[in-house]
Amino acid sequence: MKIAVVGTGYVGLVTGTCLADLGNEVVCVDKDDEKINMLNSGKIPIYEPGLEELVKKNVIFKRLSFSNNLVDLVSATDIFYIAVGTPPTPTGEADISAVLAVAKTIGETLKKQGLNEEKFKVIVNKSTVPVGMGVRVEQTLNEMGIDSKYFGVVSNPEFLREGSAINDTMRPNRIVIGSNSTKALDIIEKLYRPIYLIEAPVVKTNLETAEMIKYASNCFLATKISFINEMANICEKVGADVNTVAKGMGLDNRIGKYFLHAGPGYGGSCFPKDTRALISIAAKNGYDLKIVKAAEEVNAIQKRKVGSIVKEYFENDTNNKVITLLGLAFKPNTDDMREAPALIAIEELLAMGFIINVFDPASMDECQRKYLGNRVVYCNSVSEAVEASDGVIIMTEWNEFREMDMLGIKNKLRTPFFLDARNIYVPERMREIGFHYYCIGRC
Repeated sequence: MKIAVVGTGYVGLVTGTCLADLGNEVVCVDKDDEKINMLNSGKIPIYEPGLEELVKKNVIFKRLSFSNNLVDLVSATDIFYIAVGTPPTPTGEADISAVLAVAKTIGETLKKQGLNEEKFKVIVNKSTVPVGMGVRVEQTLNEMGIDSKYFGVVSNPEFLREGSAINDTMRPNRIVIGSNSTKALDIIEKLYRPIYLIEAPVVKTNLETAEMIKYASNCFLATKISFINEMANICEKVGADVNTVAKGMGLDNRIGKYFLHAGPGYGGSCFPKDTRALISIAAKNGYDLKIVKAAEEVNAIQKRKVGSIVKEYFENDTNNKVITLLGLAFKPNTDDMREAPALIAIEELLAMGFIINVFDPASMDECQRKYLGNRVVYCNSVSEAVEASDGVIIMTEWNEFREMDMLGIKNKLRTPFFLDARNIYVPERMREIGFHYYCIGRC
């Protein structure tokens, strides 16, 4: 099939590349000329393990290309994936202007080029959009004079995790496709046939249900994280170990072991945005979404836990003190710092008067370019970052932070303060080495 994927962020670029790898002819489209020029020169604008190699492979086999002109592709394209950003507005709603702009461009071009039932077009919402957006896209084209017999709209939410996006696309837990058009549903089901042949279950439903599945899934996972963080805070007060509590909970198949890792709160491009969006959707429909609201409130508090631990330890003795942060991205195996807990920690530590050294294996450029500029000291290694520092904080659980030379690090520090915000290390062992060791929800 001939496919256009509009948007070359995490979702669009990964989706387009994987669809090309399944044998389709895919063009990834973006109005950002800089991104398209990068991709055409063989460079990847995002950090995602394995993606660069997969892009190069499919470009070589001429299944994948890049363009900044959607209009020229409309006539020959069978399926349009909309994978543009839907950032939160100040009120928490998703900004759907980019989605509607793409739909209108497709509609306007179809009208100019002539409509043909034999050239039935499928428009797929891959972006996370408010419930009802699929119907709105359909109505937008109808209002432009395009009858639904010429096209179908499908909601096909993504469930990829940054850092394992290719595997999540090619070997998903489930494939959700929703549409009010049987013809469109059949086309997309056929497109995904190579994937569901490896036993990925397909959930076929209407537009609204498919859109709701995405929000419900992300909000449930966010709630699960906030829940275990609340348990961690109680564990600290009663002398329990949250890691063992989580293990004991997770062995119950009704609960499951995933997303029960206490830490400094969730971040990233999905959970914060989607919880706020669902709260807004509920409010518009006259419903107060109490559980998701609580998850969001707990997360906001948890993101400030690192700052409170540091403040209590150093009290007001912060003059010329240096703190090292290991990890900036909101999770390992990505350079994404959107709503990362590290950003809150850095802002609070700077306000206290600390000098801050930072090191992250992937997001140093992203941090300097988008977030903090020269407000912190960017280091090239763990060793450089901890030299003559007064304390270390692990903010992201990169593998290379799991087996560090702790005695060597301790000898480089001026003060043996160590905050393990991801609970990687064994408290007893760290204290035997001589660290003033702190963690989340453990004694």
